[in-house]
Amino acid sequence: MPMLRPLPLAACLAFALAACAGPEAEAPLADPTASPAPVTEGAWRLDPAASRLAYVSIKAGEVAENNRFDTLSGSVAADGTASLSIDLASVSTGVEIRDERMREVFFQVADNPAATVTAKLDPARFVGLAVGQSVLRPLTAEVTIKGASAEVETEVLVTRVAEDRVLVVTAAPVIVSTDMFGLTDELGELRALAELPSITPAVPVTFTLAFTRG
Repeated sequence: MPMLRPLPLAACLAFALAACAGPEAEAPLADPTASPAPVTEGAWRLDPAASRLAYVSIKAGEVAENNRFDTLSGSVAADGTASLSIDLASVSTGVEIRDERMREVFFQVADNPAATVTAKLDPARFVGLAVGQSVLRPLTAEVTIKGASAEVETEVLVTRVAEDRVLVVTAAPVIVSTDMFGLTDELGELRALAELPSITPAVPVTFTLAFTRG
């Protein structure tokens, strides 16, 4: 459900005066012709329950498996500064022992609890986005995992589904590899523990991020 914006002071006073005037007084009606505030007005916060970040891993050269992270948080400031935090302990691979190895061996979450994604958006590119409208935009972001950072580029489809709600979806998977973050040795440990001939070091990542204003 979209979050309501605070009423202006003048509107609050009008409601208060109407209440004190007795049963015959009526509160002022909202202007039906008023246009929704542009998406560039105010800050936006991630709705984690409606957001998803997933990736596909490939083992033994041909077995593909779906994986995801269940806990995300993030925001977009009015100036276009965007950030996303991924709780690495929330990794979900569908196999409990594999989840444990990902947390303890690969990500070492005790010392590296979160991965971060930061980007700088140009507000001018979204100022005219109307409710129900979508735009395709390039996105350059910096991803940091275990202290190592790398730049990734992709395209995202941004849809304004309501006055105070926006969806951001990858137009194509983002390819992320272990050598971008110095995780090649950790991947080798996982392969040895699982007794696999190989685990592909590059994975496609997709996401759907829901943001609400306020």
